[in-house]
Amino acid sequence: MTSCYVHIPFCQKKCNYCAFCSFFPKNEQILCYFEAIKKELKKKICHPIKTLYFGGGTPSFVPLSFYESLHFDFEEDYEFTFEVNPATVDKAYLEGLLGFGVNRLSIGVQSFFDDDLKILGRIHSAKEAIECVELAHSVGFQDISVDLIYGLPNQNLSRLKKSLNEAIKLPINHLSSYGLKIEQGTFFGENPPSNLPDEDACADMYLFLVDFLQKNGFFQYEISNFAKNGRIGVHNSNYWENNEYIGIGLGASGYEDGVRYQNSLNFQEYILNPESSRSISVLNKDDILEEGIFLGLRMNKGLDLDCFFKKYGVDLLADYKHVFDKYKEFFIFKNNSVALNLQGFLISNVILSEFIK
Repeated sequence: MTSCYVHIPFCQKKCNYCAFCSFFPKNEQILCYFEAIKKELKKKICHPIKTLYFGGGTPSFVPLSFYESLHFDFEEDYEFTFEVNPATVDKAYLEGLLGFGVNRLSIGVQSFFDDDLKILGRIHSAKEAIECVELAHSVGFQDISVDLIYGLPNQNLSRLKKSLNEAIKLPINHLSSYGLKIEQGTFFGENPPSNLPDEDACADMYLFLVDFLQKNGFFQYEISNFAKNGRIGVHNSNYWENNEYIGIGLGASGYEDGVRYQNSLNFQEYILNPESSRSISVLNKDDILEEGIFLGLRMNKGLDLDCFFKKYGVDLLADYKHVFDKYKEFFIFKNNSVALNLQGFLISNVILSEFIK
């Protein structure tokens, strides 16, 4: 299966919490960039694609004509996800995405409160977010995901519930929800917002949203992801199953033939030669094993012990007995598989660090 991620780094405005490679383009940067990704795609894509994901940045900030200059061959039942900011699309743009082959949208809503959106530095309103989802559905998109952030300044369970209620009323079949992180190199990193909920409050929000979404038909299949009617994100699931994928674009990461790589974050370096400017990390057996554990335990289904042994040659329960014994109340052992329970998800960073040899 060929999975490919294409990074589009351009944005109308960088959000206050954003640590991704993104910026407002100057002069002919979009044109130069698309010429570079065409060259990289031509070198790397040799087979029909099963999953394709355009992320950013804000892919929908770029005019459709640039995407129409690209060509992809797809397998049957492919998934092609495209990230959208509600303020950057209209009916014609969404119809153009359908024509381009996009069959799944990931819409960056983040909150249904305008004051939250202003604090986050988002360029859209709550009304525009609702209209975007409804318009996307009306033009023919059947697979629509929205992103929400919890742990926002001044947020409490009541406000989170109102945002979730707005989300589930919309014609969506997927929702991703992440806790707000204050990261270095961001506006929030330099100017920390006030009135952030503490760790206990954020934990309560997480437990509430999992329960709320599951009661409303959105079943958790990964720490931060919920699907309705089984419509999981196939592309991201490929990451969590520790399978290979191709990374295209400025700062994009990939994983091929036991090698993880990241393209240069320097625009000029990338434009001149995408491949020569990348950093490479050759994984040894322990690296690959640890990644398989970390990623697999992000998913509700956890790790199938027989499949794990066939893939990595390791008896997981025996080799890591000390970890499972120490944190046994946070694991589910069932049908020859092991998974973290909901309380385990809350402290997953602590538990997963124990698997590093």
